[in-house]
Amino acid sequence: MKRVVAWLALLCLTCFAVQPAMAQSMLRDAETEAWLSDISRPLFQAAGLSPANAKVVLIQDPSINAFVAGGQIVYIHTGLLDAADSANQVQGVIAHEIGHIVGGHAVFQNDGGYTNISILSLLLGVAAIAAGSPEAGTGMMMMGQRAAMGKYLAYSRVQESSADAAGARYLGTAGISGKGMLGFFNKLTKQMHSYGYYSTSPEVDPFAQTHPMSQQRVETLTADLQANAAWNKPINQDFETRFKRIQAKLRGYVNEPKATLRLYPPSDESLPAHYARAYAYHKSGYPDQAAAETSALVKAAPNDPYFLELEGQILLESGKPAEALAPLREATRRSNSQPLIAATFGHALIATEDKANLAEAESVLRQAVARDRENPFAWVNLGTVYDRKGDQARTALATAERSNLVGDTRTALISARAAMNGLPQGSSDWIRAQDIMMVSQTAMEEDKRNKRRGN
Repeated sequence: MKRVVAWLALLCLTCFAVQPAMAQSMLRDAETEAWLSDISRPLFQAAGLSPANAKVVLIQDPSINAFVAGGQIVYIHTGLLDAADSANQVQGVIAHEIGHIVGGHAVFQNDGGYTNISILSLLLGVAAIAAGSPEAGTGMMMMGQRAAMGKYLAYSRVQESSADAAGARYLGTAGISGKGMLGFFNKLTKQMHSYGYYSTSPEVDPFAQTHPMSQQRVETLTADLQANAAWNKPINQDFETRFKRIQAKLRGYVNEPKATLRLYPPSDESLPAHYARAYAYHKSGYPDQAAAETSALVKAAPNDPYFLELEGQILLESGKPAEALAPLREATRRSNSQPLIAATFGHALIATEDKANLAEAESVLRQAVARDRENPFAWVNLGTVYDRKGDQARTALATAERSNLVGDTRTALISARAAMNGLPQGSSDWIRAQDIMMVSQTAMEEDKRNKRRGN
């Protein structure tokens, strides 16, 4: 929480300049993405948005946060999934953020550009107060910017109230209980109170808040949510079961191993506990213990593609690519060639250093990038296959694809030109290379213009 509020203080001091969402670390996981898609689909539909064009993206960040930053994308921090008590609470957060999307709140044209709308931007001054500097928190609102900020803050409060109301409607339309939404706001209120921070505190200027205080938002929402026919509807138990698994694996992956093992001690024989410990042991360099936890998962559910994926991943990253092939091949098959899983399988095929596996690797990886072009890891591996086959033109194209995704404009431009020189003119690959070249060239020219303006 201190990290969140400290960030809010920085937000104030930098005149609302925000790091672009794509500059943050996106965390991709097949199981988590499938779950986020399933729990958000009815909410997007209730809001009149097509699930094919809208999505929820996971950001690796321990702060409890979610935001939108333009387009039809909701960004959720891993810290929020760690802190949430249920899938229904996460749905409440997503519903609120969709309210921002539909309301067009991510773009502040009158304020000179783009900014993020954050569910935890409760107020600006509390950032420094909770970080241990009450003087800075109260003084912040006395800065010369205060008059200019007033309009923005009032606008933000209206947006938050609007997103709350819209989120409540979407939950009701989708037939999803609003108890999770209410529960999450109660959680935020308790966290604020844990810092000794109340709406009646003398250091709180209610007019300097970007959002209504959490408790006020809870009170406003309660009547509407409870009046909805979906209020007492049972929550989706499949979503909840999957949430506990995903929460455990994320904790094992992103948290310190000691913290994970305290939360999921060896005495806990549940599937989520085995999941968390497998990642914790693997992360801390104990391959035998990690393998034992994974074996317990596969034994309990031998056809689960995500358990098989983990088994293969641990074997692969332990230097045993040949042994990893069987579980990864089965995981790919049972997941209907899910692109992220298939990309790992393709990598394992390459890692065996067996030329006999190159044809299968190419087939698997080409299918993976056809279904998900936004996977730099898959493009790197496909480029490796082409390089080993001596196909330098397509090696360059794969490099251009990967560089374009990660924002390496110069490499993307050079590689795209090299690909065009070696590919049949007018072919689909040549046209794709031309597209990347044109986009990269435009981006580089724009960057040069911006630098000249800065000088």
